Amino acid sequence: MFELTVKGEFSSAHFLRDYKGKCRNLHGHTWKVAVTVKGSKLNKIGVMADFVELKAHLQALMERLDHKCLNDLKFFKAHNPTTENIAQYLYAEYARLVRPLKVSRVQVWESDRADVVYYE
Repeated sequence: MFELTVKGEFSSAHFLRDYKGKCRNLHGHTWKVAVTVKGSKLNKIGVMADFVELKAHLQALMERLDHKCLNDLKFFKAHNPTTENIAQYLYAEYARLVRPLKVSRVQVWESDRADVVYYE
């Protein structure tokens, strides 16, 4: 089994609905993201997936979120824009973009000291 990871980042604002701390107020992060795909088959040149394509798909997702208020986006109107929900959203959207590849995990950092990993 092979796992390939690509990384990106985006800057956005959000606020957490029904939260009792400071994060209930509008604030921003530069979110760092790592997406890992897995597979066991290599093509004839020994590649499981093309890093160029994997990075392009991640960049497309980052652009959807960059310099936005996450609360204004359709998914986050129904789901509080927590780091957990951001990771789950990115997992589902990236999996759709890279099918038939299997996403192994998505890791999202909201700061250098706080991150979430989502996998199925």
